[in-house]
Formats: sequence, C-alpha cells, structure tokens
Amino acid sequence: MKIDIPKISPVLTEKRFTDIFFEEDPLLEMCEITGAEFTNEVVERVRIYDAVIKNCQFNQTDFENIELTDVRFENCDLSNVNLTKSSIHRVEFIHCKLVGCEFPESSIGNVRFDDSTLNLAAFGNAKLEKVIFNESVLTNVDFYNCKFKKIEFNRCDLNEANFEQTTLKGIDISSSSFETLTVSLESLKGCKVSSYQAIQFASLIGLVVKE
Repeated sequence: MKIDIPKISPVLTEKRFTDIFFEEDPLLEMCEITGAEFTNEVVERVRIYDAVIKNCQFNQTDFENIELTDVRFENCDLSNVNLTKSSIHRVEFIHCKLVGCEFPESSIGNVRFDDSTLNLAAFGNAKLEKVIFNESVLTNVDFYNCKFKKIEFNRCDLNEANFEQTTLKGIDISSSSFETLTVSLESLKGCKVSSYQAIQFASLIGLVVKE
C-alpha cells in the first residue's frame, strides 16, 4: 500500500520546542528540532507543520488537540503522551517509543510507524486511514471501537491487542505474531490471516483442530 509521505521543505530552520511557550498561538513550522527535552508539560492545541523532530523526549506531556501535518519523528520518546482528539496526517514515527501513548478520538491518516514500540498505546474511538505499522511492537494496544480503512500490520507483535468493536475486514495480519487477541468473531470476518493464525483463532473459540 502506498501512502502519502510527509511534505518536508529541503531547508529547515533550527528551533527549540520551548519556543511555543512564548507564542499566543503555539505553532511550529518549517523547522528542525533536535535533542529537546519537553516532559511533564501541558500545551493544548499545538500545531506543527513541515518539521523534522529528532532525538527528543516528550514523556508525560499533554498535547491534547494537537495538529501534526507533514512531520517526521526520529528516535523520539513519546511515552505516556496525551494526543487525545488530535489530527495526525502525513506523519512518520521512525524508531520511536510510544509506550502508553494516548490517541483516543483522533483522526490519523497517511501515517507510518516504523520499528517503533507502542505497548499499551490507546487508540479507542479513533479513525485510522492509510496507516502502516511496520515491524513494530503493539502488545496490549487498545484499538477499541476504531474505524479502520486501508491499514497494514507488517511483521508486528500484536500479542494481547484489543480489537473489540473494530472490524478487521480487509486487514492483513498474516505476517504479524500474537498468542492471544481480544476480538469478536463478527469483527474477524474478512480479516486476512496465515494458516497458523487460523488454528490459533480456532483454539481461542474452543475448537479442537486435529492434524
């Protein structure tokens, strides 16, 4: 699946993340931010456009209602960051840590999570369209009541992920691994799985598969 990649300017201005505290309208655009430590802060309705953010720490920060467009995060720690009701479009998370990150009620489109860790992340009631999870760890991730459209899970760890009230029709999880999932039989209709996974699902619903 092809997705739209971030449209990032070839020349960016170096800025500090703390600069947004001095603006009435917290906006960062056409910039590169490296090595920032912006933890345990509360900044609502931040807008970040056309930016590269590298080697930064945002642990425990509240970015509710943030708007991210054309942004690439590299080697950043966003553990336990609040991104509730956010708008995230044409964004890449590369080698990032998003443990416990919260995305409820967000709009997420043309986004790629590459070689990232999303254990315990929460996407409840979010809309995801054209999103690729590539070689990422998503154990105990909560996708409760999400709207999926053109989603890929490529060689991911999905163990104990929750897909309750989320239809997986047309979603291919055959290259990913798990021991158990929370998902209803109704939601599984049309999901693409490997033959081994089919046996796993059979055992989860109490069937005994004879060889």
